[in-house]
Amino acid sequence: MTQSTSGGDAGRNFLSVADARSLILDALSPIDGWERVAVRAALGRVLARDVIAPYNVPAHDNSAMDGYAVRAADLASDAETALAVVGTAFAGRPFSGIVGPGQAVRIMTGAAIPQGADTIVVQEVARREHDRVFVPTGQKRGQNLRHAGEDLAEGSIALAAGTLCGPAELGLIASLGIAEVVVQRRLRVAFFSTGDEIASIGRPLAPGEVYDSNRYTLFGALSRLGCELLDMGVIPDEPAALEAAFRDASLAADVIITSGGVSVGEADFIREMMARMGEVSFWKLAIKPGRPMAFGRIGKATLFGLPGNPVAVLVTFYQFVQDALLTLMGVTPLPPAERFAVRADFALRKQPGRVEYLRGRLQRDGAELSVAIAGAQGSGVLRSMSEADCFIVLPEDCTAVQPGDAVFVQPFNGLV
Repeated sequence: MTQSTSGGDAGRNFLSVADARSLILDALSPIDGWERVAVRAALGRVLARDVIAPYNVPAHDNSAMDGYAVRAADLASDAETALAVVGTAFAGRPFSGIVGPGQAVRIMTGAAIPQGADTIVVQEVARREHDRVFVPTGQKRGQNLRHAGEDLAEGSIALAAGTLCGPAELGLIASLGIAEVVVQRRLRVAFFSTGDEIASIGRPLAPGEVYDSNRYTLFGALSRLGCELLDMGVIPDEPAALEAAFRDASLAADVIITSGGVSVGEADFIREMMARMGEVSFWKLAIKPGRPMAFGRIGKATLFGLPGNPVAVLVTFYQFVQDALLTLMGVTPLPPAERFAVRADFALRKQPGRVEYLRGRLQRDGAELSVAIAGAQGSGVLRSMSEADCFIVLPEDCTAVQPGDAVFVQPFNGLV
């Protein structure tokens, strides 16, 4: 990958990707408000309070393996040891007696360690003959035991506030016998498309119109984050209509997301409206696709003015908006963006001074991964996103890529 330190777009007062991310995240803090929900309803929700272990996990010393509970003091160091099997311990049905000298208890995984025993001999190495078990040399005192509180000690933090609950977290909460948890309220997000050329699906297109795909793209991305959605439809390129939409959205939602209208065309009113009704932190990025993207506030609502091109909407959402929403939801720490280097199976030239996000498809040849360009790369070609499984991320100082060069990819399965 050829690199350069020339200015390119960087000299046109465009904000870098890194600076834009920092500016956005530094300006945000979690929303107020919480609710108590049943464990199953906590899936995809963010904990508002620590989950505290009410008792030790495990609650008692138990066996990590199927085998025999024995006394280490009975085991010979230089010969096989014969022990009398005096009972069986099951998970949930412990052996009620005491393991005495020369005795052993058959034990199952998870069963409480019988009184007197201090070592588990796995069944694979033991030899059983009727009511006796023969234990080989080489056993260690305390082996294959799980001690009370080994996973979680009573009173310790099982899950910290800010944790996004997935299937494993639900299971952990349930393992503690906890039926309800306190979670952050859902983030309320209002979104709409702008443009006189945008038509709602379900009716024939008039000359010059295109169907509104961006609202459906945003609906999918926002729904996967568990946001409470306010779909405001398509707003025409009329200042009065836009002003009313912004006013209503800012009163009803924590976040407003628009698509279209943030460029420099005569009918692009979003940036001007943002500046008049609130504030605009930036609106030009050193990025492709997605250069015209606005970030600011109207009232108490955070506002993202995304580009109108369908691919640019997805690029800017995943590179900037998603982590902003997770921050407002109270997720901490933010999940790291998965990114790794693979071999390029393509050649191209690139303008320096901006980060470019190509749509790519990962390929495997034996143990080696490579990436090819997926479909046409125009910012309006949404099919290329459907055909791709990753972003190919070309940094600002890259000027060209040749087959065999190392390039960074960001897989889509790392996106929420």
